[in-house]
Amino acid sequence: MDHRKCQRSIVICIMVAVTVFIIYHDPDLQSEFWYAHPNGRSRTTKLSEHYCVAYPGNYKFIMDETLTCKSTTPFLILMVPVAPSDIAARDAIRNSWGKKKVVLGQPVETLFVLGVPGGNDAEQQQQKLKEENKKYRDLIQCNFQDSYRNLTIKTMVILEWVAQHCTSSTYVVKIDSDVLLHVENLVKLLIHPSTAKQNYMTGLIWWHSPVIRNPFNRFYMPRFVIPEPEYPPYALGMAYVMSLDLPKKMLDVSSQIKPIYLEDAYLGMCLKRLGLSPTDPPKDTMFVINPWFSLSDCSLSKVIAVTTKSNSQLLWYWQRIIQGAQC
Repeated sequence: MDHRKCQRSIVICIMVAVTVFIIYHDPDLQSEFWYAHPNGRSRTTKLSEHYCVAYPGNYKFIMDETLTCKSTTPFLILMVPVAPSDIAARDAIRNSWGKKKVVLGQPVETLFVLGVPGGNDAEQQQQKLKEENKKYRDLIQCNFQDSYRNLTIKTMVILEWVAQHCTSSTYVVKIDSDVLLHVENLVKLLIHPSTAKQNYMTGLIWWHSPVIRNPFNRFYMPRFVIPEPEYPPYALGMAYVMSLDLPKKMLDVSSQIKPIYLEDAYLGMCLKRLGLSPTDPPKDTMFVINPWFSLSDCSLSKVIAVTTKSNSQLLWYWQRIIQGAQC
Protein backbone atom coordinates (compact mmCIF):
# COMPACT_ATOMS: atom_id res chain seq x y z
CA MET A 1 0.00 0.00 0.00
CA ASP A 2 2.83 2.40 0.89
CA HIS A 3 4.52 1.50 -2.40
CA ARG A 4 1.37 2.44 -4.35
CA LYS A 5 1.06 5.74 -2.47
CA CYS A 6 4.67 6.51 -3.29
CA GLN A 7 4.11 5.76 -6.98
CA ARG A 8 0.98 7.93 -7.02
CA SER A 9 2.86 10.83 -5.38
CA ILE A 10 5.62 10.55 -7.96
CA VAL A 11 3.10 10.58 -10.82
CA ILE A 12 1.33 13.65 -9.37
CA CYS A 13 4.62 15.50 -8.99
CA ILE A 14 5.57 14.68 -12.57
CA MET A 15 2.18 15.87 -13.84
CA VAL A 16 2.45 19.14 -11.92
CA ALA A 17 5.98 19.73 -13.22
CA VAL A 18 4.94 19.01 -16.80
CA THR A 19 1.91 21.32 -16.47
CA VAL A 20 4.08 24.15 -15.15
CA PHE A 21 6.60 23.56 -17.93
CA ILE A 22 3.92 23.57 -20.65
CA ILE A 23 2.20 26.71 -19.35
CA TYR A 24 5.55 28.46 -18.93
CA HIS A 25 6.65 27.71 -22.50
CA ASP A 26 3.34 27.78 -24.40
CA PRO A 27 2.15 31.33 -25.14
CA ASP A 28 -1.32 30.02 -26.00
CA LEU A 29 -1.77 28.93 -22.39
CA GLN A 30 -0.29 31.99 -20.79
CA SER A 31 -3.43 34.10 -20.68
CA GLU A 32 -5.66 31.60 -18.91
CA PHE A 33 -5.76 28.08 -17.56
CA TRP A 34 -8.15 25.59 -15.96
CA TYR A 35 -7.68 24.34 -12.43
CA ALA A 36 -9.54 22.22 -9.90
CA HIS A 37 -10.66 24.05 -6.78
CA PRO A 38 -10.31 22.22 -3.42
CA ASN A 39 -14.08 22.38 -2.90
CA GLY A 40 -14.65 20.33 -6.05
CA ARG A 41 -15.54 23.16 -8.39
CA SER A 42 -13.34 24.19 -11.27
CA ARG A 43 -12.95 27.33 -13.28
CA THR A 44 -10.86 29.11 -15.85
CA THR A 45 -8.79 31.98 -14.50
CA LYS A 46 -6.34 34.49 -15.83
CA LEU A 47 -2.86 33.20 -15.05
CA SER A 48 -1.65 36.79 -14.63
CA GLU A 49 -3.90 37.07 -11.56
CA HIS A 50 -1.35 34.97 -9.69
CA TYR A 51 1.41 37.53 -10.25
CA CYS A 52 -0.51 40.81 -10.17
CA VAL A 53 -2.68 42.44 -7.53
CA ALA A 54 -5.99 44.27 -7.55
CA TYR A 55 -4.81 47.86 -7.69
CA PRO A 56 -6.24 50.40 -8.12
CA GLY A 57 -9.40 49.41 -6.31
CA ASN A 58 -12.23 50.89 -4.35
CA TYR A 59 -10.21 50.93 -1.13
CA LYS A 60 -11.20 53.11 1.80
CA PHE A 61 -9.42 54.19 4.96
CA ILE A 62 -11.46 52.78 7.84
CA MET A 63 -9.12 53.96 10.60
CA ASP A 64 -7.51 57.35 10.18
CA GLU A 65 -7.60 59.43 13.35
CA THR A 66 -4.01 60.61 13.35
CA LEU A 67 -3.22 64.32 13.51
CA THR A 68 -0.16 63.85 11.30
CA CYS A 69 -0.29 66.13 8.26
CA LYS A 70 -3.73 67.34 9.38
CA SER A 71 -2.93 69.65 12.26
CA THR A 72 0.85 69.18 11.95
CA THR A 73 3.37 69.64 9.15
CA PRO A 74 6.25 67.20 9.59
CA PHE A 75 9.40 67.60 7.56
CA LEU A 76 9.66 63.81 7.40
CA ILE A 77 6.92 61.15 7.66
CA LEU A 78 7.92 57.58 8.54
CA MET A 79 5.34 55.09 7.21
CA VAL A 80 5.61 51.54 8.55
CA PRO A 81 3.57 48.76 6.86
CA VAL A 82 2.91 46.14 9.51
CA ALA A 83 0.68 43.12 10.09
CA PRO A 84 -2.44 43.85 12.18
CA SER A 85 -1.45 41.26 14.80
CA ASP A 86 2.13 42.48 15.21
CA ILE A 87 1.71 44.86 18.15
CA ALA A 88 5.12 43.77 19.46
CA ALA A 89 6.85 45.27 16.41
CA ARG A 90 4.83 48.48 16.71
CA ASP A 91 5.70 48.81 20.38
CA ALA A 92 9.39 48.18 19.68
CA ILE A 93 9.37 51.04 17.16
CA ARG A 94 7.35 53.31 19.49
CA ASN A 95 9.98 52.72 22.17
CA SER A 96 12.93 53.36 19.85
CA TRP A 97 13.32 55.32 16.64
CA GLY A 98 9.57 55.92 16.26
CA LYS A 99 9.40 58.13 19.34
CA LYS A 100 11.66 60.80 17.84
CA LYS A 101 9.51 63.89 17.21
CA VAL A 102 12.14 66.55 16.46
CA VAL A 103 15.49 65.66 14.91
CA LEU A 104 18.12 68.30 14.14
CA GLY A 105 15.35 70.89 14.36
CA GLN A 106 13.10 69.05 11.91
CA PRO A 107 9.67 67.62 12.93
CA VAL A 108 9.37 63.89 12.32
CA GLU A 109 6.29 61.68 12.75
CA THR A 110 5.77 57.91 12.56
CA LEU A 111 2.63 56.07 11.42
CA PHE A 112 1.74 52.40 11.06
CA VAL A 113 -0.21 51.22 8.01
CA LEU A 114 -2.23 48.01 7.91
CA GLY A 115 -5.04 46.25 6.16
CA VAL A 116 -7.92 44.19 7.49
CA PRO A 117 -6.99 41.19 9.66
CA GLY A 118 -8.00 37.70 8.60
CA GLY A 119 -8.48 34.37 10.31
CA ASN A 120 -10.93 33.09 12.87
CA ASP A 121 -10.04 35.81 15.37
CA ALA A 122 -10.35 38.72 12.90
CA GLU A 123 -13.04 40.48 14.93
CA GLN A 124 -11.00 40.25 18.13
CA GLN A 125 -7.92 41.56 16.32
CA GLN A 126 -9.90 44.47 14.92
CA GLN A 127 -11.22 45.38 18.37
CA LYS A 128 -7.68 45.32 19.78
CA LEU A 129 -6.55 47.61 16.96
CA LYS A 130 -9.29 50.10 17.81
CA GLU A 131 -8.20 50.12 21.45
CA GLU A 132 -4.55 50.49 20.46
CA ASN A 133 -5.37 53.41 18.19
CA LYS A 134 -7.33 55.17 20.93
CA LYS A 135 -4.14 55.10 23.00
CA TYR A 136 -1.60 56.10 20.33
CA ARG A 137 -3.56 57.55 17.37
CA ASP A 138 -0.83 56.39 15.01
CA LEU A 139 -2.61 53.65 13.01
CA ILE A 140 -3.89 54.02 9.46
CA GLN A 141 -6.03 51.12 8.30
CA CYS A 142 -7.38 50.46 4.82
CA ASN A 143 -10.08 47.93 3.94
CA PHE A 144 -8.00 45.51 1.84
CA GLN A 145 -7.04 42.06 3.15
CA ASP A 146 -3.69 42.31 4.90
CA SER A 147 -1.28 39.72 3.47
CA TYR A 148 2.20 39.43 1.99
CA ARG A 149 0.76 39.12 -1.52
CA ASN A 150 -1.06 42.44 -1.02
CA LEU A 151 2.04 44.40 -0.03
CA THR A 152 1.87 46.35 -3.30
CA ILE A 153 -1.67 47.44 -2.42
CA LYS A 154 -0.49 48.47 1.04
CA THR A 155 2.37 50.48 -0.45
CA MET A 156 0.15 52.21 -2.98
CA VAL A 157 -2.41 53.23 -0.36
CA ILE A 158 0.51 54.67 1.63
CA LEU A 159 1.27 56.82 -1.41
CA GLU A 160 -2.41 57.73 -1.69
CA TRP A 161 -2.55 58.81 1.94
CA VAL A 162 0.56 60.99 1.91
CA ALA A 163 -0.35 62.49 -1.49
CA GLN A 164 -3.73 63.46 -0.08
CA HIS A 165 -2.68 64.74 3.34
CA CYS A 166 1.01 65.69 3.33
CA THR A 167 1.49 68.12 0.45
CA SER A 168 3.36 70.58 2.72
CA SER A 169 5.87 68.00 3.98
CA THR A 170 9.21 67.38 2.29
CA TYR A 171 10.04 63.66 2.51
CA VAL A 172 8.37 60.34 3.26
CA VAL A 173 10.00 57.03 4.17
CA LYS A 174 8.42 53.61 3.73
CA ILE A 175 10.20 51.32 6.17
CA ASP A 176 9.56 47.72 7.17
CA SER A 177 8.79 46.94 10.80
CA ASP A 178 11.92 44.80 11.25
CA VAL A 179 14.28 47.63 10.28
CA LEU A 180 16.32 49.78 12.64
CA LEU A 181 16.28 53.42 11.52
CA HIS A 182 19.02 55.85 12.54
CA VAL A 183 16.76 58.89 12.30
CA GLU A 184 19.47 61.48 12.90
CA ASN A 185 21.65 60.12 10.09
CA LEU A 186 18.65 60.14 7.77
CA VAL A 187 17.74 63.74 8.57
CA LYS A 188 21.41 64.76 8.11
CA LEU A 189 21.24 63.32 4.60
CA LEU A 190 17.93 64.99 3.78
CA ILE A 191 18.86 68.49 4.97
CA HIS A 192 22.20 68.41 3.17
CA PRO A 193 22.27 70.99 0.34
CA SER A 194 23.20 68.32 -2.22
CA THR A 195 20.07 66.24 -1.57
CA ALA A 196 17.32 66.87 -4.11
CA LYS A 197 13.93 68.10 -2.95
CA GLN A 198 12.04 66.78 -5.99
CA ASN A 199 12.07 63.58 -8.09
CA TYR A 200 14.20 62.00 -5.38
CA MET A 201 14.17 58.41 -4.23
CA THR A 202 16.97 56.62 -2.43
CA GLY A 203 17.68 53.50 -0.40
CA LEU A 204 19.51 50.29 -1.21
CA ILE A 205 19.30 50.50 -5.01
CA TRP A 206 19.25 47.40 -7.20
CA TRP A 207 20.35 48.49 -10.65
CA HIS A 208 20.33 45.24 -12.63
CA SER A 209 17.97 42.95 -10.78
CA PRO A 210 17.13 39.95 -13.01
CA VAL A 211 13.54 38.85 -13.45
CA ILE A 212 13.43 35.37 -11.89
CA ARG A 213 12.32 32.75 -14.44
CA ASN A 214 12.59 29.68 -12.22
CA PRO A 215 8.94 28.72 -11.50
CA PHE A 216 9.96 27.14 -8.20
CA ASN A 217 11.50 30.36 -6.87
CA ARG A 218 9.25 32.47 -4.59
CA PHE A 219 10.02 35.56 -6.73
CA TYR A 220 9.23 33.85 -10.04
CA MET A 221 7.76 36.10 -12.70
CA PRO A 222 6.80 34.64 -16.14
CA ARG A 223 7.68 36.32 -19.41
CA PHE A 224 4.09 37.08 -20.35
CA VAL A 225 3.86 39.31 -17.25
CA ILE A 226 7.28 40.93 -17.62
CA PRO A 227 9.08 40.13 -20.89
CA GLU A 228 12.21 42.14 -20.05
CA PRO A 229 15.14 40.20 -18.53
CA GLU A 230 15.71 42.85 -15.84
CA TYR A 231 13.56 45.04 -13.63
CA PRO A 232 14.05 48.78 -13.89
CA PRO A 233 16.26 50.17 -11.11
CA TYR A 234 14.45 50.21 -7.77
CA ALA A 235 15.04 50.79 -4.07
CA LEU A 236 14.81 47.61 -2.03
CA GLY A 237 11.62 47.43 0.03
CA MET A 238 13.33 47.31 3.45
CA ALA A 239 13.44 51.12 3.53
CA TYR A 240 13.31 53.83 0.92
CA VAL A 241 13.02 57.60 0.95
CA MET A 242 10.96 59.74 -1.43
CA SER A 243 10.53 63.45 -1.91
CA LEU A 244 6.86 64.33 -1.39
CA ASP A 245 6.24 65.19 -5.04
CA LEU A 246 6.80 61.57 -6.10
CA PRO A 247 3.78 59.80 -4.54
CA LYS A 248 1.25 61.68 -6.67
CA LYS A 249 3.38 61.28 -9.80
CA MET A 250 3.66 57.54 -9.22
CA LEU A 251 -0.07 57.24 -8.60
CA ASP A 252 -0.77 59.10 -11.84
CA VAL A 253 1.22 56.60 -13.94
CA SER A 254 0.30 53.50 -11.94
CA SER A 255 -2.90 53.05 -13.96
CA GLN A 256 -0.71 52.46 -17.03
CA ILE A 257 1.20 49.57 -15.45
CA LYS A 258 -0.20 46.23 -14.32
CA PRO A 259 0.76 46.08 -10.63
CA ILE A 260 2.84 43.03 -9.73
CA TYR A 261 2.95 41.73 -6.17
CA LEU A 262 6.65 42.70 -5.78
CA GLU A 263 6.04 46.21 -4.46
CA ASP A 264 9.57 47.60 -4.65
CA ALA A 265 10.09 46.40 -8.23
CA TYR A 266 6.68 47.84 -9.14
CA LEU A 267 7.68 51.27 -7.85
CA GLY A 268 10.78 50.99 -10.01
CA MET A 269 8.48 50.37 -12.99
CA CYS A 270 6.49 53.49 -12.08
CA LEU A 271 9.71 55.52 -11.85
CA LYS A 272 10.78 54.30 -15.27
CA ARG A 273 7.41 55.33 -16.74
CA LEU A 274 8.07 58.80 -15.31
CA GLY A 275 11.50 58.87 -16.96
CA LEU A 276 13.22 58.84 -13.56
CA SER A 277 15.68 56.62 -11.71
CA PRO A 278 16.40 56.23 -8.00
CA THR A 279 19.54 57.75 -6.51
CA ASP A 280 22.28 55.82 -4.75
CA PRO A 281 22.93 57.01 -1.19
CA PRO A 282 26.23 58.85 -0.72
CA LYS A 283 27.74 55.80 1.01
CA ASP A 284 26.95 52.10 0.64
CA THR A 285 27.16 51.73 4.44
CA MET A 286 23.90 53.67 4.89
CA PHE A 287 21.42 50.91 3.95
CA VAL A 288 22.31 47.38 5.05
CA ILE A 289 20.23 44.24 4.51
CA ASN A 290 20.68 40.97 6.37
CA PRO A 291 24.20 41.52 7.75
CA TRP A 292 26.03 38.32 8.60
CA PHE A 293 26.99 39.64 12.03
CA SER A 294 25.60 42.23 14.43
CA LEU A 295 26.76 45.73 13.54
CA SER A 296 29.67 47.21 15.42
CA ASP A 297 29.40 50.63 17.08
CA CYS A 298 31.36 52.07 14.15
CA SER A 299 28.94 50.63 11.60
CA LEU A 300 25.93 51.75 13.65
CA SER A 301 27.26 55.30 13.67
CA LYS A 302 27.19 55.35 9.85
CA VAL A 303 24.03 53.41 9.06
CA ILE A 304 20.64 54.87 8.14
CA ALA A 305 18.66 51.62 7.97
CA VAL A 306 19.53 47.99 8.73
CA THR A 307 17.33 44.91 8.91
CA THR A 308 17.18 43.14 12.27
CA LYS A 309 16.47 39.56 13.28
CA SER A 310 14.17 40.37 16.21
CA ASN A 311 12.53 43.19 18.15
CA SER A 312 15.10 42.72 20.90
CA GLN A 313 17.96 43.26 18.45
CA LEU A 314 16.26 46.40 17.12
CA LEU A 315 15.97 47.76 20.67
CA TRP A 316 19.56 46.77 21.45
CA TYR A 317 20.83 48.63 18.38
CA TRP A 318 18.77 51.66 19.36
CA GLN A 319 20.16 51.73 22.90
CA ARG A 320 23.70 51.69 21.53
CA ILE A 321 22.87 54.56 19.15
CA ILE A 322 21.44 56.80 21.86
CA GLN A 323 24.42 55.95 24.07
CA GLY A 324 26.66 57.44 21.38
CA ALA A 325 27.92 54.55 19.24
CA GLN A 326 30.86 55.80 17.17
CA CYS A 327 34.11 54.73 15.53
